[in-house]
Order: sequence, then structure tokens, then C-alpha cells
Amino acid sequence: MNANAVVTPGARRDIAARVRGMDWDRVGTDLDAQGNALLPQLLTPEECTALAGLYGQDERFRSRVVMARHGFGRGEYRYFAYPLPESIAALRTRLYPLLAPIANRWNRTMGIDARYPDRHDEFIARCHDAGQTRPTPLLLQYGMDDYNCLHQDLYGEHVFPLQVAILLSQPGEDFSGGEFVLTEQRPRMQSRVDVVPLRRGDGVVFAVHQRPVRGARGAYRVNMRHGVSRVRAGHRHTLGVIFHDAA
Repeated sequence: MNANAVVTPGARRDIAARVRGMDWDRVGTDLDAQGNALLPQLLTPEECTALAGLYGQDERFRSRVVMARHGFGRGEYRYFAYPLPESIAALRTRLYPLLAPIANRWNRTMGIDARYPDRHDEFIARCHDAGQTRPTPLLLQYGMDDYNCLHQDLYGEHVFPLQVAILLSQPGEDFSGGEFVLTEQRPRMQSRVDVVPLRRGDGVVFAVHQRPVRGARGAYRVNMRHGVSRVRAGHRHTLGVIFHDAA
């Protein structure tokens, strides 16, 4: 499958059907319980190969970041330019309306005033009106000994509180190590670490910044960060689907 095959109308329909077919009750429950939820087989192996193959096509991207130059870790990533490849646009468009009710419920619970519209294009219009006009979906590329430090993807005033990472490479075949890692810091407690087991084509939806946790005196905010552990061998590619644009 070549890179252009990911932009076909059939690919958009297939992605829409897979998104609809997820167990969204389970996704909501897992997000509430642990701040992340698995989206199994969100992309096919062929789609994963095609998307990873876009990395060398300069015209697809607006910028390239070498992590070591900024203290972000080792490895590199590239932000897509508009117009996005259709498959990535479809993921944004189809996932957002299923995640927006969860995001709104979280904000109500945490006492945050921001609310998110039903449609992704309406939210992107809000971002653009505030000067956040640069697209944020990205491809990440890791080689041996590369890693990504724990971080949060906050790009401006308007931040959608959930994002999705999709593994495009096969653990045990294309690479070893390179686990997706989440941490949460609860008040007056040590940080908790969660390693999310992913196979090629699996996505994980997770909290960008904070999530609510119920305590004895009501809900409180937990700070979340994510990263990737050291790749011990091979090469690893990941697609990041962020729903807000950058300033």
C-alpha cells in the first residue's frame, strides 16, 4: 500500500466505521478510572505502513523538531501542514464528537468553565479566531536509544483535554522497548506510572493536561504527563492526533 492510499474515500469510510464500532462506554469508564483508554486496531497494518511512509515527504509537513536540540529527549517528529492527509483529518473529525462529551463532563467536574462544541470544525474555528492556526497532528520517529521525555502538548489558550496516539510499528518485530508511558501526580502523593501496551494500529486516548479524580471531599485535579521509554532496538513510528491547533 503506498502513501497516497491513505487519502482515499474508502479509507475515510473505513476509519469512520472503526471509530463508531469502538466500545465507547468502556472508553469513558477507563478514562474516568485511569486517565487513558485503549482504542484497539484503530488503523490497519497497511494504513500504518502508509502513514509512516509519509515521514520523508517534506511537502506534507510544516516543521521538523529534533528532540535533543530542545531537551525533549532523543528522536524527532514532524508536524503536518494543512491540508492534512484525509485519513488524519478523518480521525480528528470522527473521534472528536465522541470525546467532546467526556471532555465537557470532566470540565464540569473540575470546575473549569470551558465547554467544547459538538463538531470539530466548530472547535477549530474557535482556535483560529484566537490565533491558533497551525495544525498539530504529528509523526514521531525513534531509532535505537531514542526516547521522549514526559511532557504535555499545550499549544495555546484553547486546549482540548484529550488526545490520541496511534502506534504505527509492530513491537517485537520493528522495535523493542519504546513503551508508551503515562504519569499522574496526585496532591501529597508520589507520582503513579502507567505503561500502556500497544500493538501496531492500536490507539490510546489520554488526558493532555489534567483529569478529575473523586476523593473523600469531592473531585480534585490530577496532573498528567506522557512520554516514550528508551527504544532498545529497531525503529518506532507513532501518529499523534491532537484536536486543538497551535498559536
